[in-house]
Amino acid sequence: MSSSSVLPAAPARTALSLHQWVGVLFAVTGVLSFSLRPVIIKLAYGYGVDPVTLIMLRMVFALPFFLGVAAWQSLRGGQARVSGRDLALTIGLGVTGYYAASFCDFLGLRYVSAGMGRLLLFLYPTIVVLLSALFLGKRIGWREVISLLVSYAGVALVVWSEIGTGHPDFALGAALVFGGAFLYSVYLVGSSQVIQRVGSMRFTAYAMTAACLCCITQFLVLRPLSALDLPQEVFGLAAVMAVLSTVLPVFLTAEALRRVGATLVALSGALGPVSAAVFGYLVLAEPLGWLQLAGAVLTVAGVMIISLWKTKA
Repeated sequence: MSSSSVLPAAPARTALSLHQWVGVLFAVTGVLSFSLRPVIIKLAYGYGVDPVTLIMLRMVFALPFFLGVAAWQSLRGGQARVSGRDLALTIGLGVTGYYAASFCDFLGLRYVSAGMGRLLLFLYPTIVVLLSALFLGKRIGWREVISLLVSYAGVALVVWSEIGTGHPDFALGAALVFGGAFLYSVYLVGSSQVIQRVGSMRFTAYAMTAACLCCITQFLVLRPLSALDLPQEVFGLAAVMAVLSTVLPVFLTAEALRRVGATLVALSGALGPVSAAVFGYLVLAEPLGWLQLAGAVLTVAGVMIISLWKTKA
């Protein structure tokens, strides 16, 4: 018999409840922080910066945090050594899921609204289901089918509401952002087994470091240093995006998963598309009509069908 069986039940429940509430707070804060990213990107574009330069600045400011975590994880005792194969997989997945996916997102946000961009990115759980069925042999049941239909009906509603009223290259922008969601889904499907062997904190630090180095290298190859002759506001926005919408949500979400599990984190993720649309409306004066809200609600509902059912299964 464990010692917990003779302890008063109420204090144990109170302690656990506080622990969980902190986890929920971390999850919600991470979602809201990440939802600010498309708004910050759109603000920076207003100063004439291009995507290659902006994503490089974001990663330059974020890199010291990830290098610090990577060094701390390497110096900790009691951890198994990362094999060469797992290190290569971690780097490859980081390049795919954080560099290539983010670059597609940055490019697409030149042509679509912040709310639309966040909504398309939020489709990644449905793409994970499809990829798992195609490459891992996992069966798609009726719940997944309903989720897919509801999610993409919501996206179709928002896309229909913006056609003809947004940027002339709206379709290209939507395709690029969706491509980023697809690449992030590839990263999630491929990383599940590697994370179990490497550890979530160490995997995230190594993968993000690789992504940062790719973004910096891309800038050095494609742009002259004179491209950094930008208003100070661009550097300020890039620093805020690096800390508030990159480093902070990554580690807050990891800690939230440890405290409350995937179900409550998935629930908090539903705030993402709606909060991004609200931020876009308040900060960028982007339109926020009933069609956009209805589409966002449908998409969130569809993704929740998959997320909550999978995490409870």
